[in-house]
Amino acid sequence: MPPSNDFPTGNGQPKQNDGKRPNDGPPDLDQMWRDFTGRIGRLFGSKGGPGGFKPDSRGTGIGIAIITCVLLLIWVLSGYFVVPDGQVAVVTTFGKMDRTVTPGVNWHWPYPAQSFELVNISETKTLDVGSRKATPEGSMLTMDQDIVGVELSVQYKIKDPIAWLYNNSESEATIRQSAETALRETVGRNTMDVVLFGGREKLTNDITTELQQMADRYKLGVQIQGVTVQGAEPPEQVQDAFNDVIKATEDATRYLNEGKAYAAEALPKAKSDAARQTQDAEAYRTTVVEQAEGDTERFKRVLAEYQKAPAVTRDRMYLETMQQIFTNTTKVMVDSKNGNSLIYLPIDKLLAQSQNNGDGPKGTVTITTPTPSTEAAQPQSQSQTPAQVDMNQALDSQRVRDARARDTRDRESR
Repeated sequence: MPPSNDFPTGNGQPKQNDGKRPNDGPPDLDQMWRDFTGRIGRLFGSKGGPGGFKPDSRGTGIGIAIITCVLLLIWVLSGYFVVPDGQVAVVTTFGKMDRTVTPGVNWHWPYPAQSFELVNISETKTLDVGSRKATPEGSMLTMDQDIVGVELSVQYKIKDPIAWLYNNSESEATIRQSAETALRETVGRNTMDVVLFGGREKLTNDITTELQQMADRYKLGVQIQGVTVQGAEPPEQVQDAFNDVIKATEDATRYLNEGKAYAAEALPKAKSDAARQTQDAEAYRTTVVEQAEGDTERFKRVLAEYQKAPAVTRDRMYLETMQQIFTNTTKVMVDSKNGNSLIYLPIDKLLAQSQNNGDGPKGTVTITTPTPSTEAAQPQSQSQTPAQVDMNQALDSQRVRDARARDTRDRESR
């Protein structure tokens, strides 16, 4: 007799083959269902046998309660959600706005009672408007009746998520149309030169102000961060002429900057030279004044001494003058009538003195002997009266002082 696949169960009933046909064939689906219902019946206290699932009323209630609790728990747990940093969530109850929640873990009543929508309030969004090509669709008219194409970039942030979601059905399209309107209005209030060359900053400020006013009027809930003019070009038919104007403007700006740089370099140097010359002039004035005052004081002292002893003062002045004259000269006066046949001349000292003074050619000494004319003049000078001699000496001294003063002025002027 072949071995049986049936084993006794816990209640004394033979265990079936768990849905498998004899000889390990494919599983029997009907038998598997009967086994499943039997286990469920035993779990909830059924009184049926192996033939089917026959639970009583108490077991049915407990099973339904457990299944309901599990499903309710899953439904409640599905209400948890996470809001990332830099974003907020707008929670709605049956489609009506209820509240906004901050970043972190939050909970709301699961669907269909409540739902939420995330809004990024930290991201700066960019929107391109217009075209730099003066096409029929994108061309604009300036105040001086010229045609120009302007390309604009708008940067904005969402500051009110509720207004952004519910005040307008298509908020981004509204911003685009508002930016284009503000751009055309601002371009129409300015000339072609302002738009193309010198007024970009004023143009962007005006567009930003106008666009923010329109966004507030439409209650878009956005903050305009900035507007950038990407480019502006005239029509292609006159593009070459405008390029020449742009090049000339750039050259003028470059020349102006070079002139400013040269002025910044030359002015400090000129001021320093002027200050140095002023200081030299002040120093020269101080020197001349002090020298003149010293000469005046010296003359007053000499005058006082002269008034006390005229003859002695004249002799002393004459000797001092002759000493100064002969100290700076390299000429040697030799009396040819002297009977001495040997004359000693300190040639080395005379040459050294000549080189130190810098008078005349270096290394030369002039020896002068009295000429007949000077010899003839000597008796005449000897025949002069003492008063005439004193007068001549005074004149000679005056001429020497005048010559020295002229030499001093010539050296200072050089």
